[in-house]
This record gives sequence, C-alpha cells and structure tokens, in this order.
Amino acid sequence: MAAHATVDTSSRLQALRKLMATPEINVQAFVVPTEDQHFSEYIAQCDERRAFISGFNGSAGTAVVTEQEAFLFTDGRYFLQASKQLDKNWTLMKQGLPDVPSWQEFLSKNLGKNTRIGVDPTLISASDADTITKALEPKQSELVSLPKNLVDLVWGSAHPPRPANKVFPLDVKYSGETHIEKLKRVREEIKKKEAKSMVVNVLDEIAWLYNLRGADIDYNPVFFAYSLIDADKALLFVNESQVDHAVLQHLGSEVVIHPYDTFFSYLTHLGSELNAHTDSKVLVSDKASLAVAQAIGKDNIIVARSPVTDLKAIKNTAEIAGFRASHVRDGAALVRYFAWLEEQLGAGREMRESEVADQLEKYRAEGEHFKGLSFPTISATGPNGAIIHYEPVRGSDDIVKKDQIYLCDSGAQYLDGTTDVTRTYHFGTPTAEQKRAFTRVLQGHIAIDTAIFPNGTTGYLLDPFARRPLWEDGLDYRHGTGHGVGHFLNVHEGPHGIGVRIAYNSTPLKPGMTVSNEPGYYKDGSYGIRIENVVIVRGAQTPNNFGDKGFLCFEHVTLCPMGKNLIDASLLSLKEKEWLNAYHAEILEKVSPLVQRDERALKWLQRECSPL
Repeated sequence: MAAHATVDTSSRLQALRKLMATPEINVQAFVVPTEDQHFSEYIAQCDERRAFISGFNGSAGTAVVTEQEAFLFTDGRYFLQASKQLDKNWTLMKQGLPDVPSWQEFLSKNLGKNTRIGVDPTLISASDADTITKALEPKQSELVSLPKNLVDLVWGSAHPPRPANKVFPLDVKYSGETHIEKLKRVREEIKKKEAKSMVVNVLDEIAWLYNLRGADIDYNPVFFAYSLIDADKALLFVNESQVDHAVLQHLGSEVVIHPYDTFFSYLTHLGSELNAHTDSKVLVSDKASLAVAQAIGKDNIIVARSPVTDLKAIKNTAEIAGFRASHVRDGAALVRYFAWLEEQLGAGREMRESEVADQLEKYRAEGEHFKGLSFPTISATGPNGAIIHYEPVRGSDDIVKKDQIYLCDSGAQYLDGTTDVTRTYHFGTPTAEQKRAFTRVLQGHIAIDTAIFPNGTTGYLLDPFARRPLWEDGLDYRHGTGHGVGHFLNVHEGPHGIGVRIAYNSTPLKPGMTVSNEPGYYKDGSYGIRIENVVIVRGAQTPNNFGDKGFLCFEHVTLCPMGKNLIDASLLSLKEKEWLNAYHAEILEKVSPLVQRDERALKWLQRECSPL
C-alpha cells in the first residue's frame, strides 16, 4: 500500500459490526491496539490487522470500532499519512494535540454506560487491560476477552500466515556474550524481583537472550517464540521446524525446546501449581499480553519492566565494535548511492523513488556481513518527504526530481550491527527558506551530538537541545529526537530514547546505550528535512566532576556527508562550523578507503567533505 493510497473499508467494517452484534459475542466496540516501540509476540499481528480493517499501514496506531463509528488513534509522525489513507468511514484522532484523548482514555470517557468492549487478549498488554478495566468501572462497562479475533474472521482465508522462518545461531564474536552468561544475569534479576520464574515474550528479547536470529525475514531478524526461565531450566517455545541441529547444539542441554503452540497450556498448568504455593510468583513483563496474565492467573504474577530489555540496551565491547565497523561499510554504500543518484539526475534520467531505493539496497548488499534492510527505505522526493514515515510503492510512487529536496531514511542489518541513517539533499538549487530550515535542523543535530551531561540524565531532558534552534524560527517537528537501536535486531529498541514521551524520563542514558539523533522539519505539501545519525553513549572527560556524578557524552558512528549546498553558513557559530568540518574529515578518513575503486563516489565524497 502506498503511503497515500486509500482503501474502501465499508464492507470490512460492515462484516465486523455484524460479528460484534451476534448473541455469542455481543460487544458494542472492538479494539486493535499497538505500540511500535515494543515488538512483542503480538505487535506484528496488531499492525497487520489494524492495516486491514482501517487502511492505515503506519507502524503506530490503534483502531476502535463501535456500532456506528470508527476511530484511528496515532501520533504526530503519522498525521499526514493517516489523513491520506483513511477513507470516509474513519475519524482520525491526533494523539498529543490538545483535547484529544488517548485511545485508552477514549474507551472510558467517550463510550456510553454498560458498554462491552471486545479485545483479543493476545493483542493487548496486561498492563493496558488492567488500567482500562479500572477506568471503565464507574460506567459499569467492561473489557471482554474474545476467544477469536474478529478481524481475522472478517479477513478469512486471505489472512497471511504467521512467519515460520528458520532460526540460526549468532556467533559469540558478534554477540560478545554467551547465552549461558546472559541467562545467569537474568536469573540474578529474577531473584532481585523475589520471583521464582520469568516469562519472556518480547521477540527481540528472546533473540538477544539466546543469541539466535531469524533468517529470511523482512527488517527484524526475530522469530516467533516464547520463553520461561526459572532457577534450574530455560524453556524455549518455538516451532520445531524452525530449528535445526546447529541451533540445538548451540543451545545445549541448558535450554529445552517445546512446541510453540503448547505455551499457553503450559502456563495454565503452571498457574494451577502456583495456586497451591502462594509464595511463588512469576515475573511477567509489562509488555506481556493479557492472555499470558490470564493463563498464569493474576494473583500468581509480578508485573514489571522486563530485566532483559535493560540488559539488552547496554551494548558490550564486541557489540560496540560491531556498530562502529558496520557503520563504516554502510557509509561507503551511502556515498556510492548519493554520488550515483546525483549523476543520474544531472543527466536528466527519470527514476522513481522505489527504483532509486533499489540501487541503495544493491550497494549495501555488496558489503560484508549484510543480511537485509532494517526497515523499508523512506525514499521521498519533494512533498512526500513531509510524510514522516512515507514508503514508496512500485508503480504508484513519484519520480525523483532534481529541483526538489530528496529525503532518504534507510538502514541495514549486518551480522555485527544495525544501521539507521537519514540524509536530506538537494541536487539542484535550494531556496533560501529550505536552506534556513535545513541549517536549523543541522544545528539541533549538532547540539545533541556535542551534548555533555551528568549521569542520571534522561533523553526526555535532552530533547529540547535539538529543538531550540528550530524554536528560534518558530519551527518544530512531531516526532521524537531519538530511539534506541538494537544490535543486529530491531531498529527501534527500548526502553530509552530522546523525546517528549514521558516514558523516556524513567530511563537514564547509560554508557553502552545506542540511540538515534534525528531532528527534522516538515512543511506539509512541500518538503521534509531530517538528519539522523546513530550515536553511542560513553563517558566524557571533563575538567571537573561536580557531585562525583560522572559525565557522559555521545560518540557518533554514522558516516555520511551532510549536504553542504543546503547549509546557510551565516547561521552557524564558529564551534558548529568546526564540528561540521571535523565530522566531514572523519568521514573522508574512514570511508574513502572503501570507495577507492568507485571513482565517481570518491570524487563526490572528497567534494562533499571539503571544509566549509
């Protein structure tokens, strides 16, 4: 589906409402929730179901369908995209704007009394369900767990099957730590929480914990699985057809494989045993589904943030080395691509957004350890760049124009790291307005890159650094400034980040964390600007150490020139110019050895990295 395509959802909604009204179901509303930051056992399924029923295919959004109306809740990244994709049946709820409730608040505040709200218990977190249930009590409304997903019933046999991709071990030279060592650390955390065992349901947590990755899957190298860990054993619930001898040998006797479909029956049996031992509790992630909590029994669980997510967020020495190395190779592919694209446009060749994105993937695929893209490439010309998460679709996308701003947000998965980089270029002559806006974004990017801050500082507190230059011109952007980045895993990783989400204020930035630095500006209907690097949090050397706190800073690993013809040098301070020239000198030093055989790329790199 193109970012601007609209699907007629009338018949789908009619069929859904017919099911809602049947005596055996009898619900007056149905919810398909999702959170894009946490790729758990249910998020991927939420996204595809919500896209089917609403027509909106962004990675963050919740659909609420009532007897007469349909609502789509999403954040500022997707306002423009959703407004183009939703048909007349839907009302767009722009979360974050004044007087617009969250979808959870909407259920308790906007729906009538005695409303039965249907949910698939495998597709809503237990913590969300608990909060909603309490909020519904004054209206005598209730959340109803349904045995079958109603969207699936409407979709029928056309519903795509769950991926069953093969699983392979990730060598310890890339992971830096064996799964035995990781399990030992997790068990220590379980003990601290005074629990006897723990359910791991988030897919990238399982992949990280066992040093396993999913093969032949788009973007996120994960696989569908669950895990249960106690003091004596680790159980991995996965389809046996997905694992081979190499995986079994890698896991060893420490990990016991169980069929994926037996997970919930195992939890139900476990819950029955725990009912007789009130002092035994199971640690369950706050991202676990309601179905997990119901199977074990709510009196038998401790709900808390998964310790695995915190352990995974801090990269070890081997992972950090992999990030540095993979970004050098990725930088070479980017340089080759932008040099090629500039030449093609200069020669007057007409090429579509998806076509040029294919060329970028081709250059990346020639690099060592390449395993695929980390997300669909955002290759956006002119006004499409103002759609923050635009995705071109072959045949209906636009021709890249030399006289328009071109925004390219892309990334790759390598055995030794994950990349996510955005560059904004103009291959013709930009306007003064465009140059000023780009320079303000660049100044915000530099402010984050050069920030020095005490231990205990969160990304929530750093976010204004990136926005201040834009605020000076009355500009801003409707997305976060940075998200965590996985190591050969999900390109969006929690729990930390840089942004205005209050959740980011609960996780201080720590040495070894990776995070993106991506301020932007978007003029609807005209152009989009974003500059994104991946940075690593590390210790900072300061002349003083007030309060013995210790101070931190960022190390950028992304290596790609900034597009000098979009810079208004008169706006830059001396320190900002020095930063830019030093950054370009670093790129030239590290990337030029990898493009020696590509004369076009080498010349482009030398020109773009020349001092300002």
